[in-house]
Amino acid sequence: MTDPFPGAGILRLSGSVPSHGSGDFLYAGKRSSIFGSKGQVRRFRVAAEKGSNEDVEAFAAQVAAILGDKRSWIGNGNVRLQMVSGSEKADFTVYLATRDTAGQLCLRGGTNIRVGGVPYTSCRATGKAVINLDRWRLSAKPYLDAKVDLAIYRRYVINHEVGHELGHHHEGCPKAGGPAPVMVQQTLTLRGCKPYAWPRRNDRNFAGPAL
Repeated sequence: MTDPFPGAGILRLSGSVPSHGSGDFLYAGKRSSIFGSKGQVRRFRVAAEKGSNEDVEAFAAQVAAILGDKRSWIGNGNVRLQMVSGSEKADFTVYLATRDTAGQLCLRGGTNIRVGGVPYTSCRATGKAVINLDRWRLSAKPYLDAKVDLAIYRRYVINHEVGHELGHHHEGCPKAGGPAPVMVQQTLTLRGCKPYAWPRRNDRNFAGPAL
């Protein structure tokens, strides 16, 4: 199977990133197997904004690879996940949106993602994990400062926003210099930890103190 992620050593992608698109979305058409062995099945769709210059099927391949990994949320035995096509009923949708559209979707869901006046972070709104195209292509300062690959940041941001949809909240760093739990707001700060992309570590759930 071809690795769908940016290669090793790539910290961010070159080229301009559209700040806004059409506001409409294209949905991936593939259906995955059920990821995980135990727990309630939660079904999700994957969509990319028209005008984002992103291939929705390529985005979906990365989302499925992340959420189907045993280091992700399925590994705890409490939930199973399945990607379905855009025409099927789903519990939530993972959206890849330009920063302006992400800002609007998030604000409608009750979250202001602006930093310095610009829609910067990603967010979760009810039934939506909204991934900001700027972050998907350009990563975030804590990861860039640590020289951590864009592919790892992408794993983090999908796990973090889907984690919110699954009922998890923001956490702190449990040990300075150690790995950051995935529910730390790593896009903004590592809180003294080091970048880490998964909710599980060494085959165990990995979390920090509640904030």
